[in-house]
Amino acid sequence: MGSGSGAAAGTESAGRTLDVLLRFLDGTETLGISELARDMTVSKAVVHRALQTLAGRDMVEFDEATRRYRLGPAAAALGVRALRDSDLRSAARSHLADLQLTTGETVTLSGLLRGGRVYLDQIVSAHEIAMSVEMGRRFPLHAGSSGKCILAHLPADQLDRLLAEPLEQLTAKTVVRPDVLRAELSEINDAGYASSDGERQADAGSVAAAVFGFDGVPVGAISVCGPRSRVTPEFVRRVAPQVVEAARDISTSLGHRGRP
Repeated sequence: MGSGSGAAAGTESAGRTLDVLLRFLDGTETLGISELARDMTVSKAVVHRALQTLAGRDMVEFDEATRRYRLGPAAAALGVRALRDSDLRSAARSHLADLQLTTGETVTLSGLLRGGRVYLDQIVSAHEIAMSVEMGRRFPLHAGSSGKCILAHLPADQLDRLLAEPLEQLTAKTVVRPDVLRAELSEINDAGYASSDGERQADAGSVAAAVFGFDGVPVGAISVCGPRSRVTPEFVRRVAPQVVEAARDISTSLGHRGRP
């Protein structure tokens, strides 16, 4: 085997290992070798080697009782370090606090990542019944206001690739037909914000606006969310301008001047 083919094999192996690690973003706290192999359509041996590599560096740890793997202390440390050093989170924090005070509902910050988005920060409502989001879990872009407002502003080639994949039906109200979703994204693009009424979580409503990086491409979103009983159409109309203004100010802090 030549040096070129050896390097390619090494790159593929590293990619597989990272793909295994990223699977822990998708909601399940523990994962087994068989389900990882099935979901990734690779052999159990490939998955086992990747997990052994990760375990040797404390990125995952093995539970002898369940015979499953969970994220390890090194992964937790990386996550904490990433949040601490996040320019997006730093730029958004004061705006999230202001939005929470003026709206009374939970406010969130999402960051864009490959395959979806992840919540980076939240300030929870003081209401007795309040929304709280799961930090660090990857959510799809087609369901919920935070995802949709990001999706609406992605470059056309990225949007086409995402909509070419099967869209998961998270609730009865999740839009999974690409043609219907494209029409909605066009409206979101024009309005500058997105709203959701039980599309990602059945009992939740929200309104969100995208945050843009210096190159005019969305890097995340901020949202105001709460129980559907309080996030009414009137609430959305009243709060949307505040969310859009806050998202614009955060974008400016990141170096972007105006929407693309």
